[in-house]
Amino acid sequence: MYIIVGLGNPTREYTATRHNIGFDAITRLADEYDIVLDQKKHKALCGSGYMGGQKVLLAQPQTYMNLSGESVRELVDFYKIDPTTELIIIYDDISLEVGQLRIRKKGSAGGHNGIKSIIAHLGTQEFLRIKVGVGNKPDNWDLADYVLGRFPSEEQPIIREALGHAAKACECIITEDVASAMNLYNKKA
Repeated sequence: MYIIVGLGNPTREYTATRHNIGFDAITRLADEYDIVLDQKKHKALCGSGYMGGQKVLLAQPQTYMNLSGESVRELVDFYKIDPTTELIIIYDDISLEVGQLRIRKKGSAGGHNGIKSIIAHLGTQEFLRIKVGVGNKPDNWDLADYVLGRFPSEEQPIIREALGHAAKACECIITEDVASAMNLYNKKA
């Protein structure tokens, strides 16, 4: 079984913001694989189904970004999965161009508070992650204002395509392996 977690903030005011790209990826996965997100458990909105013949649980933590680790820890413990091989975290990355994906097996938080929380709660930096580029903040912008802002209309098609690639990358990780997904999707947008 795989658990795929998309990071974001739960209230309506954060819908479709750069920081909620993880939530958007989970919604895309749910749509593409006919998984209904209708279960509230482990501090997350969840739905279970199948991808490539493998059982998956999709989750959107409802704890706010900075506390995402609480939900992830509960999910890992309850389902008794190995977080180093059966957990995939999808989240925004300001160091990548808009729409660019970067898949990694491990790494630091890189300043991302949701990832910091997950590392603290799991006690390891070793878990699969799919970073979705949201672009670097413009000069003279506050970082919080930037990541909590929405994509301009000209970037929306790029983001829709990136979400499709993120969904396919998840399936590739599950049905093949992470190296194959990295070879296919770790390139410029």
